[in-house]
Amino acid sequence: MTRITSLDLNPFYRNSIGFNQLFDRITSNIDTASQQNYPPYNIIRTGDELYTIEIAAAGFVKADVSVEMENGTLTITGNQPKKVDGEDEANGIEYLHKGISQRNFTRTFNLAEHVKVTGATMTDGVLRINLEKIVPEALKPKTIEIK
Repeated sequence: MTRITSLDLNPFYRNSIGFNQLFDRITSNIDTASQQNYPPYNIIRTGDELYTIEIAAAGFVKADVSVEMENGTLTITGNQPKKVDGEDEANGIEYLHKGISQRNFTRTFNLAEHVKVTGATMTDGVLRINLEKIVPEALKPKTIEIK
């Protein structure tokens, strides 16, 4: 598999006008994607224009997770309350192995135009965010009758 280690978009800049934000967004996505690897997630197509993002949020409860949509960017943040050092020991908890990560996270997804968040649920440690692509009638293809 080939990995892109650097992306030079200068040739595209001189042949395009008004696409600067698009190119900047592409390069920032590449940088962000290489840094984000927690928590694991799935993207599922559930219909022609329906999608679901599943995020494994083990150890998080609904109150610890927020889902925000702004300017085509979906941001999911998980923040658990800070534990005081020694709190587990005081409650009689002694970890022999701690394999479930309990770190805070922020995961972002860039959504295409006309994709809307239709709902979010959290059950059994899995956050599910439902998305739907709603194309306005004015942008849908039309058949023109020939007379």
